[in-house]
Amino acid sequence: MPHSRDTIDIWSVEGRFQHLVYSPKGGIEGVLIDTDGVTTQFVFDRHDEAAAAAFAGLRPGQALVIEGAEQGPSPKGDAAHTVYRFERLDSVDGQAPEAASASQEIAGTVVRLNYARHGEANGVVLDTGDFVHTKPDGLARLGLKIGDKVRAEGRTQPLATGGGQVVEAVRVNGRRVAQAEAA
Repeated sequence: MPHSRDTIDIWSVEGRFQHLVYSPKGGIEGVLIDTDGVTTQFVFDRHDEAAAAAFAGLRPGQALVIEGAEQGPSPKGDAAHTVYRFERLDSVDGQAPEAASASQEIAGTVVRLNYARHGEANGVVLDTGDFVHTKPDGLARLGLKIGDKVRAEGRTQPLATGGGQVVEAVRVNGRRVAQAEAA
């Protein structure tokens, strides 16, 4: 006799990114999207850093297609909206997630320097709350100071505090951050 299998319905949901959902310890445990005026939540498996990274750098309003399995009722009470267990990010603004999040750009005015654990300046914090990480040698080469206008390009992810993003800068104000490799 064949074995019975539990089947899980995976739904593909389209909507607009609203914001990340944080865990009590400050990690990213899911996202909220707006699906035609209805709030929909996707939750990640615990310690799923890859899922959290897939949403790093997204801006509110971006069009998403996310796949997930609808969660059953919680013993803790009724949900305020539909909740899905996250399976996969299918697209961002109509593109594969890797292409959509390969590089982001942030801009603002330098309000302070940031320092590495050993005390050397390794980037700048902007008036937007974003942190531009340049590494100490990159910062020295760029010569950034408080009050400078900055436009930085690179991979981004949300800051743990929930306010702003960190960009691993590749270019700042059109200049490459890393020194060119010697041939």
